Amino acid sequence: MALRLATAAGVVALALSLTACQDGSMGGGVPLRALAPVPAKTLALMAQKGMAANDPILIRAYKKEAEMEVWKRGTNGQYALLKTFPICRWSGQLGPKTKQGDRQAPEGFYTVTPGQMNPNSSYYLSFDTGYPNNYDRANGRTGNYIMVHGTCSSSGCFAMTDESMGELYALARDSFAGGQRAFQFQSYPFRMTATNFAKYRNDPNAPFWKNLKEGSDYFEALREEPRVNVCGTRYVFGGQDVAAGSCSPKVDTLVAEKRAKDNHDIAELVAKGTPATRVVYDDGGQNPVFRPQAPASTMAFANLTKNDEPEAPYDPKEYARHHLGEVSRPESLAAGEREVEVDAKGRPVLLAAVEAPIPTKAAAAALKAGGDKTKPGSVVTKTNAAPEPLKPATPTRVLVADADVDSPSYTKVLGSLLTGKASPTPATPSADAATIPAAAAAQETIQSAPKPGKAIHTAHAIAVPTVTGAVGQKAKIAAESAKAGKTPAVKAVPAKEAAAKDGLVKDGTAKATPKL
Repeated sequence: MALRLATAAGVVALALSLTACQDGSMGGGVPLRALAPVPAKTLALMAQKGMAANDPILIRAYKKEAEMEVWKRGTNGQYALLKTFPICRWSGQLGPKTKQGDRQAPEGFYTVTPGQMNPNSSYYLSFDTGYPNNYDRANGRTGNYIMVHGTCSSSGCFAMTDESMGELYALARDSFAGGQRAFQFQSYPFRMTATNFAKYRNDPNAPFWKNLKEGSDYFEALREEPRVNVCGTRYVFGGQDVAAGSCSPKVDTLVAEKRAKDNHDIAELVAKGTPATRVVYDDGGQNPVFRPQAPASTMAFANLTKNDEPEAPYDPKEYARHHLGEVSRPESLAAGEREVEVDAKGRPVLLAAVEAPIPTKAAAAALKAGGDKTKPGSVVTKTNAAPEPLKPATPTRVLVADADVDSPSYTKVLGSLLTGKASPTPATPSADAATIPAAAAAQETIQSAPKPGKAIHTAHAIAVPTVTGAVGQKAKIAAESAKAGKTPAVKAVPAKEAAAKDGLVKDGTAKATPKL
């Protein structure tokens, strides 16, 4: 069976040759690489999924995720996913190709026939996507020879590496040998999920992407290849009525239900505050598996932590270890993608300049009285790059220390009471009582004397300047006794009377400036 398939593949490959170009590894006018069989591992996967090598295929590509899927149609007429390949390189930005030389990889629904397969490609092997199609021409788009090929270099194409391209080529070749006249190539900017449409709802290409989603919904709901037509400057997707030329096809119930659910999910995500963003690249991207991998020890440790990222449908080691050949514009790949928040017209959102927080109500009132001094033109652009953190004005604080759990802080606060030396902590300015309630409470009572016969265990004190006189002397004796583990006999003295003797209270009112 394998020999018959290989023989049939060779005959088909001969018929698919696009040029008379010869290279150093030819077999009867066709490069031997174009005759290579589908890898045994992939054949085993087909058998596991109930697929045959010559069953029809359909290919879907996603730029942002840098993935290409191969689907196969079963005997029930429905497609099932066979295998996902990581894309090594695509160029440009998210969005369709519009003109020759714009380095854009195309987006849309394309048809690939046997005549578009190129076994003599300068990039190992390739097939032409079919750009421009009828939709592209209806919208005035130009360009040609947009390929899916080997190596890792792109100037508007999808570069898959030689090994992956050899397998893709073999899968298509065997399907043509089985009687498939053409396969559909669906190219998307990203996976057509509600989350992505909520995020990119204000991108200038959003209307075009919504049109593409109609075809994606049809395929995902029914697992059938959608018939494609062009009416005016829009795609139309559906079944036999679209194939017959209808511009108002009947929408299948399952398709309608999927669209309604997605629209509900999108609206819900927007209502929850999902920001509208736009992705910007220096020049396209590539799948992460082709980037340098972390050491095995690091990967093992990372696997112990919770990871919300979905598991990749391919082993990174299987692709990262191979030589990629030429990689186009590696400096642009190193820059990576950047997400910029945009408004309803797709323009970058400009945020008012951030000012330091206002520490007190008094300062807020003063600012209000003086008017807002912020200039209307003071703006910054929001990007994913982490800005340098602002240093807000430090509000006035009231320090509270606990002798049991914070000895250094306790020493700083009551240092003068314990040692008789001035506290090194500078006095802070007076704060608005409404902002710091503790400060207001401190104005009423400085400190109450301990009850007789009880040891002082903890001290919760307000940071105030050193107090002298009777109260200060008694506090010093109490602190020293507590430190020595003794309980001194202290005669109870009313706080107000003691404070009055030291000149701290006059007529029941605390003086504005305590004695230092």
